[in-house]
Amino acid sequence: MSNLIADWRDRPTHRKVWALAAPMILSNISVPLVALVDSTVIGHLPHAHQLGAVAVGASLYTFLAWAMGFLRMGTTGFAAQAAGRSDGAALRQILLQGLLLALGLAIVLGALGVPLSGVALHFMQPSAELDQLTRDFFHTRLFGLPAALASYALVGWFLGTQNARAPLAILLSTNLINIALNLWFVMGLEWGVVGSARASVIAEWSGALLGLWLTRGALRAYPGHIAWAALKVWQSWRPLLAVNRDIFIRSLALQSVFFLITVQGARLGDATVAANALLLNGLLLTAHALDGLAHAVEALCGHAIGARDRLALRRSLVVAGGWSLLASLGFAALFLLAGHLFIEMQTDIQSVRDTAFIYLPYLAVLPLIAVWSYLLDGLFIGATRAREMRNGMLLTVALLLPFAWALQGLGNHGLWISFLLFMVLRSLTLGALALWLRRNDGWFSGRHAQG
Repeated sequence: MSNLIADWRDRPTHRKVWALAAPMILSNISVPLVALVDSTVIGHLPHAHQLGAVAVGASLYTFLAWAMGFLRMGTTGFAAQAAGRSDGAALRQILLQGLLLALGLAIVLGALGVPLSGVALHFMQPSAELDQLTRDFFHTRLFGLPAALASYALVGWFLGTQNARAPLAILLSTNLINIALNLWFVMGLEWGVVGSARASVIAEWSGALLGLWLTRGALRAYPGHIAWAALKVWQSWRPLLAVNRDIFIRSLALQSVFFLITVQGARLGDATVAANALLLNGLLLTAHALDGLAHAVEALCGHAIGARDRLALRRSLVVAGGWSLLASLGFAALFLLAGHLFIEMQTDIQSVRDTAFIYLPYLAVLPLIAVWSYLLDGLFIGATRAREMRNGMLLTVALLLPFAWALQGLGNHGLWISFLLFMVLRSLTLGALALWLRRNDGWFSGRHAQG
């Protein structure tokens, strides 16, 4: 306990954590703000199926894009450890490999996205109006996929070098452009649901191009040259691909849970799927803010592992963990006291409002439960311990399935109880794995510590 108190009082660690976390929280919050603006703009159109189409279409796109989240997470861990070793050549190789992977995966997913979306909508059994508008929205959003995946790699790489200003510039520019164009295209030009999708595409390409331009200045701090010959050798790709493979499986399992919430909500009616989307915007707001602290953990812990500094590793976790707990308490109080205003801001469709009000208590509880999994994710990502993250997520989903099946009869209440249970199990499995690694000195051993 005395060590924990001493770690919490270490002011240099607080400064390091907030130097990374503050700009990332600011930039991360702009992501759910886009979803809020989408919901608010579309939510004030006359029909529930228009808001439902954006919710379902965005869920389909997010399922594809966020399943590729390993492009950010895998890149961060390797870049942080390379920066800890001051290895400029490795940093250049990691950046280029991440961008090449992003381009290749975007081409594959773009080709698969259209038929897969048709299959998903078949299982959702939406109304005819919801089905057509969802297809229009999703097909348009696919044009922004290459830029979105490139931005993942760029943001991850910048974070690994402990440069939080560049991700701030990328994410803020992307999301502010998205908000401005959303208002113009939907309300000014009256392009409706498709206008919202077009705004997102233009914004994603703007952010990716800005990120590429910013790498020029960032690379000056780490002199070195790209080993072009190494890119042709399979061995040079193996560490990154192995980590990315495991994070991909983990991300796919995670996104499947979110996607199934949308699927089950769509089966319960247009008002329910729309209400769940508004509530999940609250979770997005919380998750992206708390992820700012998790991103600080990724960079600082990865750097500490690269430098083999055990004290810095422990202090980073204690300080970031303390601030994460305080922030989650704040969000819980916000949704408990002002949740109705949060819903009313997003839509004036009374049936959707009334449905969302019923399930607000679940949203208030979520931050207190979910915060630990975000923090632990940051530790595992910084350590490039992707295999353990994968195993923890698969175990969580396996443990959840029988409970989710048993709770089906409770309708949307059962859906939200299952989601809360998922977050509890996710934190417990990651926590157990973290303790096991600590006892076996796993954070400073193996290929992950060598980069």
